[in-house]
Amino acid sequence: MEKLINYAIMSTDSVGGVVECAVVGLKPGVGDPFFDSVESVISHLMFSIPAVKGVEFGAGFGVADMYGSECNDEFYLDKKVIKTKTNNNGGILGGITNGMPVIFKVAIKPTPSIAKTQNTVNFKDYKEEKIAIEGRHDPCIVQRVLPVIEAATAIGIYDLLRGSI
Repeated sequence: MEKLINYAIMSTDSVGGVVECAVVGLKPGVGDPFFDSVESVISHLMFSIPAVKGVEFGAGFGVADMYGSECNDEFYLDKKVIKTKTNNNGGILGGITNGMPVIFKVAIKPTPSIAKTQNTVNFKDYKEEKIAIEGRHDPCIVQRVLPVIEAATAIGIYDLLRGSI
């Protein structure tokens, strides 16, 4: 990661990345199967964060390549606690938590304000121009967005727990 960011700096460019977040210790039964599903509440908050371009839960887009028998998270008992052998669905079934960790990933786009010269259009004069943003540039904002993702997730889970959504 450090090598890639340093390369972006040297190239007057920027890079994005993926953040994985987990909510651990959430009891089964939180959420709603339709409008207030855990996925929809968390996704809504994630997409409110600038630079977020994608959210996936559990195996995410990988489930498209699985059979149902592979994707289903089989239940078992562990000392009278119900658990699943896998967590392909990210701790959520039918919009409701199943007691396993809620796991999701968030795709963060590269910082758009870069010093590298790019093509643009001057909207005032309606002509094509070149642009290179001057000043300080973050080559990667992924590490800065971590506490924002955690805080937004906490807000969503809190709202789901108190049933105010």
